[in-house]
Amino acid sequence: MRNGWRLRIFLWLFLSATCCAADEGNVAATSTTSAGGLDQNAALRISHDALGRAIGQHRLLDREGRSVRLADFRGKPLLVSFIYTGCFQVCPATTKLLQKAVREAQQTLGTNNFRVISIGFNQPADTPQALKSYAAQYGITESNWEFLSPSAASVAELTREFGFSYVPTAAGFDHVLQITVVDADSHIYRQVYGDRFTPDQLTEPLRQLINKAPLADATNFADLIERVRILCSVYDPLTGKYKVSYGLAFEIAGGVTFLIWILWFFGNEWWTRRRHTRHLRA
Repeated sequence: MRNGWRLRIFLWLFLSATCCAADEGNVAATSTTSAGGLDQNAALRISHDALGRAIGQHRLLDREGRSVRLADFRGKPLLVSFIYTGCFQVCPATTKLLQKAVREAQQTLGTNNFRVISIGFNQPADTPQALKSYAAQYGITESNWEFLSPSAASVAELTREFGFSYVPTAAGFDHVLQITVVDADSHIYRQVYGDRFTPDQLTEPLRQLINKAPLADATNFADLIERVRILCSVYDPLTGKYKVSYGLAFEIAGGVTFLIWILWFFGNEWWTRRRHTRHLRA
């Protein structure tokens, strides 16, 4: 009888703890990003201002550790994305979406008419081997797609030229999700934003470049905010703010709470039985 009562108390406490964690997660999910996060307006301005800029002669390492220059990619339109291999949610999803767009562009424009590079900006962690493993893990096998690792000293200048902004956070990085379209002469032609872009948003500027269209980007800066998502945040167009997702944190908290109560319950049972045995012996 006593054990049954204790078990009911344990179950009640466990359910209360997990329900509270879920409720707190729902409440926290409505909070906006903190002041210490990435300023999306400033980040988008920096990105937009990079249009027309010439890319410098940066040296990087490919997945085999060989030295390459960005100048080696001149002569054909180029798609450039910035990633970090420690990301387990947004970067992989965006990379897979980019892969879908690249495959469609290959079918309509031809594999040899444009190139793609993904650059690991989290140095020194994003080594050639880390990028090689990342590409293999997510099935990136396209022959015109390379993964490059810059030196730690060159990351700041490299990201500045591309208009790519990022800030470190406890979970990794907040950064602008953008695919940069570069023309055959290494000038930035277009910025494509967000984690829900369509293949046409990349195929069309590539087609324009292949057909020698003039440099242009008619996108209004005021319209950019709703087309960008910041890492670990979700943009809410109804409020015009970013909501931070704390779901994973509260799932972990719930699991830890459950483990603590399990340990308490069995520890208490062990101690009670030990006292009872001693009492009988006495």
